[in-house]
Amino acid sequence: MLERAPSVPYGSARLAERRRIRRRRGIIAFTILFIFVIGAFVWGLQQSQVRISHVDVYSTEASIIEYAKSEMRGNYLGIIPRDSIFFFPASGIRADILSAHSDIAAVSISRTSLTSISIKTNDRIPIARWCGVAPTLVASSTKSLKNCFVFDAGGLIFAAVASSTQTLNNFKLYAPLEGDPLEPLLATLARSEKLPSVFDFARQLDTFGSPTVYVVLRGDEVDDTLASGTRITYVLGHEQDAFTALVSARSDMNLTDGSIDYVDLRFDRKVYLKQKK
Repeated sequence: MLERAPSVPYGSARLAERRRIRRRRGIIAFTILFIFVIGAFVWGLQQSQVRISHVDVYSTEASIIEYAKSEMRGNYLGIIPRDSIFFFPASGIRADILSAHSDIAAVSISRTSLTSISIKTNDRIPIARWCGVAPTLVASSTKSLKNCFVFDAGGLIFAAVASSTQTLNNFKLYAPLEGDPLEPLLATLARSEKLPSVFDFARQLDTFGSPTVYVVLRGDEVDDTLASGTRITYVLGHEQDAFTALVSARSDMNLTDGSIDYVDLRFDRKVYLKQKK
């Protein structure tokens, strides 16, 4: 036996149709509004009032501004200007500067107005000169700058030594590099975390009347050579014990006249020395 499907009232069908029409109109209106807002947004970004026209640079490197100008040329996706104060490529500018200038440790970029930014750089501080793994007759000369580089507090070698280079310490360092790199530039000194104590000891030796000329790291041992020609050897990491032992024997030796070949401080509370013939 067949049953007839219930009929839909005519009024309900018209109500459903009106709802579909309203929904369609709403979608169209929203799309138009969205396009209008995006268009207004893009138009606004094109205005000179929100585009970078001035860059203040606080750095010893005058060329820094050129990296900023180069990165801010052109547009993102062909529509958003790269010099927009809201979307300028700060990370790209920073990366370009650091890549081109190994003597710069950090770059700070900030907005100073709707049309300007400032770039500040922090230079690496040259701690001392690194001149290789071991001294040679030429390299050990206090006047020679050949094949020497400067490094920062983290042990990073960042520049070759020039005649105008000023370092915090006047002595040279001879030490291995991490990873045995092909080139020393941008390499890191091995066991760099121990260098502050090593350098403190080298400076303390000045109180004996003859300044340290160069420091050599050999595995777990350190050699400090004085201007008098005397070499002082101790165990790396035991600087305080070595200096205490050296002070205790001060009255029994002269480190200024070159009469002593070397002083051995590698043994606990003992001082061994060898006179020159």
